[in-house]
Amino acid sequence: MESFDNLAEESAALIRYEAPTSFGIKSWAEKDRPREKLLQKGRSALSDAELMGILLGSGTARLSAVDVARLILSAVENDLNELAKLSVKELMRHKGIGEAKAITIIAALELGRRRKETAAAARTTITCSRDIYQLIRPNLQDLPHEEFWVILLNRANVVMRKQPISSGGVAGTVADPKMIFKHALEQLASSIILVHNHPSGNLKPSAADIALTRKLKEAGQFLDLPILDHLIYTDHGYYSFADEGVL
Repeated sequence: MESFDNLAEESAALIRYEAPTSFGIKSWAEKDRPREKLLQKGRSALSDAELMGILLGSGTARLSAVDVARLILSAVENDLNELAKLSVKELMRHKGIGEAKAITIIAALELGRRRKETAAAARTTITCSRDIYQLIRPNLQDLPHEEFWVILLNRANVVMRKQPISSGGVAGTVADPKMIFKHALEQLASSIILVHNHPSGNLKPSAADIALTRKLKEAGQFLDLPILDHLIYTDHGYYSFADEGVL
């Protein structure tokens, strides 16, 4: 007969034992797994977190890849535009996200951005300021710093080229008039549209913005290269010098 001490030890061991719990996606019902769900129901059936979970591939010891994705999305209020603004280091602050996974997320979002840009570039005719905003959006969306671009048009106002001119800091960037007109003359453009972004979201043109616009307008008239508009871009709207009657 076993001693009382032995029985007590075995009982304590049973109390301490916990059955292993699986948090991985493989433990889910097959119809709920993101990869299988995509194959069976199509990509549109998946939530943003499920799509991100496929990109991540794995989670942590206690969180599935989809759970990790939900936490990341929750941190940006489920806004994919805000997610696209995060850097590799910012993504790596989330548990379960190493450098490789952070790069994978950024690469996927960049592919989506480029897809939009490719679609917009197919012989776009500019008829109003909204056309300019939609055309340049893939290039300036989510940027944390200022950039200055020009859009070159032919006589029918069809876009010939979008040309970056300069890239600066959060507070501003330098636009060299010589470089702007050099690109326009090389492409034999008939007119020019100026665009720069305000990462702060402020739509009001600065005194420097107004002075530069007037200077370029005067130079364009001399070279027979009219400046049709100057657009200040933000992720939530724009300011058009032409619409406001200050060009």
